[in-house]
Amino acid sequence: MPAAHTTHVTPAEALSPAEAVAPAEAVAPLLRGIAVLRRLTEAPDGTLSLSALEKTTGLARSTVDRLTATLARMGYVRLDGRDVTLAPRLMELGNAYLAALRLPALLSAHADALADELDESVSLAVGDRDGIRFIHQATRRRAMSLSFRIGDLLPAERTAPGPLFATQWTDADWHHWRQRRATDPADHTFPAVPPREHPTPDEDFTLRTSTAASDGYALDDQLIEPGLVALSVPVRALRDPGTGRLACVASVVSHTSRHTAPDLRTTLLPRLRAAVTAMETDLRTAPPPTPGPPRTDLATWTGASKQELGREFVESLARGLTVLTAFGEGRSALTLTQVAKATGLARATARRALITLTHADLVTPAPDATFTLTPRVLSLGFPPLSRTSLPEIAQPHLTALADRVHESTSLAVLSDSGEEIQYTARASAPHVLSARVTLGTRLPAHATALGRVLLAHPEVRARGYALVDEELEAGLRAIAVPVHDRTGRVTAAINVATHPARRTPTACETELLPELSRTATAIEADLRVAGRFVHVPPT
Repeated sequence: MPAAHTTHVTPAEALSPAEAVAPAEAVAPLLRGIAVLRRLTEAPDGTLSLSALEKTTGLARSTVDRLTATLARMGYVRLDGRDVTLAPRLMELGNAYLAALRLPALLSAHADALADELDESVSLAVGDRDGIRFIHQATRRRAMSLSFRIGDLLPAERTAPGPLFATQWTDADWHHWRQRRATDPADHTFPAVPPREHPTPDEDFTLRTSTAASDGYALDDQLIEPGLVALSVPVRALRDPGTGRLACVASVVSHTSRHTAPDLRTTLLPRLRAAVTAMETDLRTAPPPTPGPPRTDLATWTGASKQELGREFVESLARGLTVLTAFGEGRSALTLTQVAKATGLARATARRALITLTHADLVTPAPDATFTLTPRVLSLGFPPLSRTSLPEIAQPHLTALADRVHESTSLAVLSDSGEEIQYTARASAPHVLSARVTLGTRLPAHATALGRVLLAHPEVRARGYALVDEELEAGLRAIAVPVHDRTGRVTAAINVATHPARRTPTACETELLPELSRTATAIEADLRVAGRFVHVPPT
């Protein structure tokens, strides 16, 4: 990569000081799109108005409109009037990092088992410059429970994993940390934690780091907020035992009504260490990953989108973000040539994208001329989206379906007893006479189209849908299809309900069923992305 040269932009084009000093070959629209995604990630519920994005990014409104239109075309955001909301498809960027990292796939089962054994929350974290970022959470359902999300960034000095990562910091890392502490003493740049009320001396963290180096574990005694305590042990990459490089850090997290910090160390440290030993064994013995097929159609898709939408589609933004998806399991380190081949992009286009992504701290170059993704990829929407439920995924698709067919539509799951269905999402149609069901309502499964799909009787399974004609109630005709999760298991069902005067049974099958199946396919596509590394609650 050539030496970086600064470029100057006009005030109207300016985004931030970081863009103003970007390498001359950096792609400005890509930097701006990344800034939009980061502002949305920091926003409550991942939603901001177009005017708020204009204000927080410093971009012209026309630029914001074009960027968000492009992101919507990619399925990364959803446009709802004047609001922009992160969409589950965006998680494919974070999934690329987590797949390339391999740690969640190899270690999450151990973390989950430990959480079940201890009845406490267990997390896995990686270092991200002078912070730590979560890559897996096994939480316990309690009134007082852990609220951190996968991808959340925390300041190292306020966590238990932080001192363990700091044992391997360079002088430059320590310098960066001290600079950040001086410019942001209250931790306002870390939205996942409450602002610091009482700053602590830098010497406190250096002492904790020294202690962690000698003890082999670290404690967080209410450093993030009162009542929260954690115990951490390093998980080392044993394929290179000479360096003792940390792969990640495993932590047990509780609160002071259950454990004090010293009590965590006394009672739970042996079991945490045993779990970490098992994790390290799996890291050492895991077979090399098998790369999946590259997505070589990406350049073709972005070109077609540009041709269709014209100026409203920012092709350089779309192509830059698709470079991140070139990485994955078995493709953790790629050369420029490999990136170009995996995406179908021209070598020069892929090169400029990598220069830009490196400047944005999303990609890092290695001495062997390869590139790898950084944990900062998770800052592109992953934390808020990692808590997305199935009804939240389905809702915009149901709304679009109701608008297309002008009938009410619903999502339902089977109750624990298997005898009832429970409605969890719905969209109404503008009819005086229409099916009106309150969310949470339960009905006998055998008497509904939704229930018959979920129960999967032989005839329904063979046809792939169920049609119920005025069996539950006179004047109600409904047709339903299944919704499958990543494993192919039927996890929910969606239906369209109508009155017999509006559609015959044949019309339900010829007019409604194709639209219903199309909607189920769209929900399943989002569910596959969202559920790759996180649990998606069905309700």
